[in-house]
Amino acid sequence: MHVVFRESRGLEETATPRDLGQDPADLVVLSFSDSDLAAFAAGWRRGRAALPSLRLANLTELRHPLSVDTYIERTLSHARGILVRLIGGEPYWSYGLAAVHRLAKERGIALVVLPADGRDDLRLDEFSTLPVSALRRLKALCDKGGPVAAQAVIAQLALASGLYAGPVVGEIDLPEIGVYDSRRGVVPMLPASDGRPRVLVTFYRSYLAAGDTAPVDALIDALREKGFDAHGVFVTSLKAAGVADWLRAQFAQCAPAAIVNVTAFSAVGDDGTTPFDAASCPVFQVALSTAQRDDWAGSLRGLSPGDLAMHVVLPEVDGRLFVGVVSFKSPGERDPDLQFAHLAHRPDAERVAAVAARVAAWHRLAGKPAQQKQLALVLSNYPGRPHQIAHAVGLDALASVEALLADLAAAGFDLEPVTSLGEVLLRRTLTWSLADYRKAISGLPQQLQDDLARSWGAPEDDPDCRDGSFHFAAIRCGQSIIAVQPERGEAGHRDADYHDLSRTPRHAYVAFHLWLRQQGIDAVVHMGAHGTLEWLPGKSVALSSACWPEALIGDLPVVYPFIVNDPGEAAQAKRRIGAVTIGHLPPPLAQAAVPEGLRRLERLLDEYSTADGLDPARRQRLIAAIREEARIAGLE
Repeated sequence: MHVVFRESRGLEETATPRDLGQDPADLVVLSFSDSDLAAFAAGWRRGRAALPSLRLANLTELRHPLSVDTYIERTLSHARGILVRLIGGEPYWSYGLAAVHRLAKERGIALVVLPADGRDDLRLDEFSTLPVSALRRLKALCDKGGPVAAQAVIAQLALASGLYAGPVVGEIDLPEIGVYDSRRGVVPMLPASDGRPRVLVTFYRSYLAAGDTAPVDALIDALREKGFDAHGVFVTSLKAAGVADWLRAQFAQCAPAAIVNVTAFSAVGDDGTTPFDAASCPVFQVALSTAQRDDWAGSLRGLSPGDLAMHVVLPEVDGRLFVGVVSFKSPGERDPDLQFAHLAHRPDAERVAAVAARVAAWHRLAGKPAQQKQLALVLSNYPGRPHQIAHAVGLDALASVEALLADLAAAGFDLEPVTSLGEVLLRRTLTWSLADYRKAISGLPQQLQDDLARSWGAPEDDPDCRDGSFHFAAIRCGQSIIAVQPERGEAGHRDADYHDLSRTPRHAYVAFHLWLRQQGIDAVVHMGAHGTLEWLPGKSVALSSACWPEALIGDLPVVYPFIVNDPGEAAQAKRRIGAVTIGHLPPPLAQAAVPEGLRRLERLLDEYSTADGLDPARRQRLIAAIREEARIAGLE
C-alpha cells in the first residue's frame, strides 16, 4: 500500500512549543472553537463593567506539553476560575486536562470542563471541580450560544469562583436547530419549493451565535448562482437529540437534491445511522481550515492533522464525498483587555466556486436521461507491455468493462457492445490536434505550464504525438469513450514513476485528460485499482487549482471500482480526485489441482528434488526425462 505523507511546518500542530504571552486574569476560557471564543469575547464586552478580568485562548495553541506548562505557570496558576470546552472528548487534550485538573485541586480553582458536541460526557465531569448540577447549567448556556448566553456563563463562573458578577440582561435563547438564509439570517422555516433543485448547507449553530457565517453565506450564494434553491440549516451537533427527526421532517417537505455539510466528525449514531440517511441524496463534505491561507498555499499537506481527521477522515466513515476546503482562518486585531485576537473563517472565492461546480456536476449526472449520458471508461496502462494492458488488482478490467457496457445498455445508455476489447485498444486510436492541446494548456495555471515545459520540453517531442496530433489508445462506443490512460512518464521508469508525487506528467498524459473534458463527458469510470491521476504532484488533500490532479480532472465526477482490501490507496482517490469508490471483493479462491497430462512431470520433478544432493547420477538422468516430458506436454 502506498500512503501520501507530507510534512509541512505551517500546518504541523505540535511542531514547536508556544508562549501565548498572556498576563494573569481572574477567569480563563479555553476552547478549540474560535466561534466559541468570539461569543465569549462579545459576552464579556457587553458586561465588562460588572465582570472580572478574562483571558481567552484557543486550545490549538496549547497542544504541545511545554506550551501547556508555560501557560499554566504564567496565566492559569493565578486564575480563580477556568472553563474548558472540548470537541472530541478527553483524548483531544489529555495532557492539558490532567495538568489543569492537578492545578485546580492544588490551588482551589473552580474548574469547569464541558463537552462542545451537544452531549453529556461523564468522563469530563470527573475533571471538573464544580457539582454536576452546576456543570449542566453551564453546559446548557454554552450550548445556547451567542453573546448573552456567553455573558451568563462568565457571570456564573465568576460567582462559582467567589467573585462578583452583575446581572445579565438580554434574550438568551437562540434556536438549537433552524433554517438560515444568507441574506435574511434566521428564518422560521424552509420555503416551499420553487421548482429548482434544493441544496441544504448544514453548519454549526455556534458559527451563527458567533456571527462567523461568511463561508456558509458564500456557499449558499455560489450554489444559488449555479441554479440551486440553496438554504442553510444550523444544528448544535448532528448527533444532538432531536436533530435527526427534525431533518427527516425537512426532507419529507421537499427532498433535497444534495446536502453540503460544513460540520465536522462522523454523524453515525448508536443505531448505525446518520441524520442524512433519510434524504437519499449525495452528501458533500467541505472543510473549514483552521490554518491561515498562506500556510495552506505553501503546504503540501493541505490540512493539519486535526483538520484532516475532523473534516475528511471521520466524515468518510459516513460515506460523504469530500469536495475541498472553502475557508481559512484570519486573525482580527488583538484585544488589549482580553489579550486575545479572534480568528474568523474567511471564505476563499475560488475554492467555494470549485465546490459549487462539483456539486452541480454530480447533479447534472443524476438528472440527465440515461440515453444522453456520456461516460469515459478509463483503464489503467499498467504494466504497459505491448501485449498486456488494463491490469487492475484483483479484477479482470477488460471483462468488467465489457460486462458494464452490457448492463449500461440494458439501462438505456447509448452504447454499443464491444468484444475482444483488449485487442481493439491495442490497434485503434483517437486523436487530438496539437493546436487544440496548446490552446487547452494555456488555461492551466502558469506554474503548471512552466513545470510541464521544464520537465518534458516541447509537446511535439512526446512519443505519442505524431503528424501534428496526439494519439490515444481509445475508441468511441455510442456516446461514450473507452480509453487506456496514457503513461504518466517514461515506460522504462514506470515502477519509479507510478507513485511519484513529485514527477510532472508528460504532455500526452496531460493532453488525454484535457481532451476528455472537451468531449462533453459527464463522468469518468476508472475500472479497477489503480490509475495514476490521484498520484500526481500536488497537495495531499484540500487541493488547489495548481495541483495536477485537480487541474486535469476539474469538476468531472469520478466513479472508481476499487478492490476492497486496499482502503489506503482508495483514500487517495477519494481525497485527491473526489472519487466515489465502489469496493469489490478479491477474486474467490478455488481448489487447485495438477492437470492429468502434467502429473507424470510432477512426479519426475519430485524425484529430481529428492535425488538432488543424494544421488547426482540419478539427478542427471532425470533431467533428460523431465525435458522430454515437458516437450510432450508443450511446455518446452
